[in-house]
Amino acid sequence: MAPKLYRACHTSEIVAGTARSVEIGDRQLALYNIGGTFYATDNRCTHARAQLSEGFIEGDTIECPLHGGRFHIPTGRPLSPPVRVAVRAYPVEVIDSEIYIRVADNENEQEQ
Repeated sequence: MAPKLYRACHTSEIVAGTARSVEIGDRQLALYNIGGTFYATDNRCTHARAQLSEGFIEGDTIECPLHGGRFHIPTGRPLSPPVRVAVRAYPVEVIDSEIYIRVADNENEQEQ
């Protein structure tokens, strides 16, 4: 089944250079505003399960607030120890100032 588009929030609800937690179905995602471009990843760090939306953003990276591992926000790729496993990144679209995240019902369909 093809991924579906889910409304996350209005663009005005997330300031540039910040992240926030959003719930899509039973998933907790981190939504980022990097210079007016929006990205989404799973909200849980793959190392110790901390919430990435509470981490520290520098450029296009997010640093986990627990142990300092960093991820590349657009791709979810791990950038520094102790992080070794990528977080899942999701396609984001902005339609009429509303932010939508494309999520597959079947979790394996979105593996990267």
